[in-house]
Amino acid sequence: MKARPINSELGPRPQGGYAQAVELTEHRRFVLISGQIPEDAAGTIPDNFAEQARLAWTNVVHQLHAAEMTVANLVKVTIFLSSRQYALENRQVRNEVLGDTKAALTVIIAGIFDERWLLEIEAIAAD
Repeated sequence: MKARPINSELGPRPQGGYAQAVELTEHRRFVLISGQIPEDAAGTIPDNFAEQARLAWTNVVHQLHAAEMTVANLVKVTIFLSSRQYALENRQVRNEVLGDTKAALTVIIAGIFDERWLLEIEAIAAD
């Protein structure tokens, strides 16, 4: 797969390590990852946002690995935050996890199914 980040000169500049658009060519398959929550297999939910974000990302990575992919295969990520207060911390953890991967990104402030969850992450990967 070839993924090319696109950032138009006419639009706003992306802040925080993502692409305004991603062009895919020569791909073989897509993997659609349902919303991953900040809960582990034992049902444990961390108390603070950074730990919840890392756990939700860990769950995304587990799904990628099950599909024989990595974060480098991510082309679109949607993050649902329970509050705007987590926006900067969300960006920091996301950048820590994704490194140089520049996926298309949307962050939405929303009511989340379980009030203990401070975020949920869904994603699309391709190879």
